[in-house]
Amino acid sequence: MGNLHGSEYWTYVLPKRVGPVRADAIVNGRLPLSSHEALRLGLIDAHAGANLAEFRAFVESYAEDLAGSEDAEVLLSDKRRLRENDERLRPLDSYREEELAHMKMNFYGFDPSYHIARYRFVHRTPHAWTPLHLAWHRRAARRAPDVCGIA
Repeated sequence: MGNLHGSEYWTYVLPKRVGPVRADAIVNGRLPLSSHEALRLGLIDAHAGANLAEFRAFVESYAEDLAGSEDAEVLLSDKRRLRENDERLRPLDSYREEELAHMKMNFYGFDPSYHIARYRFVHRTPHAWTPLHLAWHRRAARRAPDVCGIA
C-alpha cells in the first residue's frame, strides 16, 4: 500500500535470494508475483501446491525428507556458520531497526501515499488512475519488462 516499507527482515533476506538489483526492482515495482515468477526469480525454492491439501502434503513430505537427509546436520551447520558470519558483518537487529525507521516515516512523515492507499484498501475504493510504472502501454517506444522490471 502506498510506499509502505514493511518490517519483515526483507532487507536482509530478499537481496540474498535474488540479488540486490532484482530485489530493488521487485520492491520498487510493487507488483504482485505469481509462485511461478517467484520460483523463476529465485525468491522461493519450490511450489507448495495449488490448494490446502496439496500444500500440507508438500510441507510434510519436504520436512520428512529434510529431517531424514544424511546432509541435515551439515546443512544446519552451514546455515549457522553463514548466519554467524552475517551477524559479524551487520547484526540482524540493525535490519529491523532500519525497516522500522522507514515505517515510522510512512506513518508520520510528509508523504501521504500510504494513508491514501490504506483508506482506499479499507473502503475498497478503486484508484483514480494507474501509475505509469504499471501502465506500460502509455509509455511510447518502451517495451514492457518482466514482472520484476528486469528484462
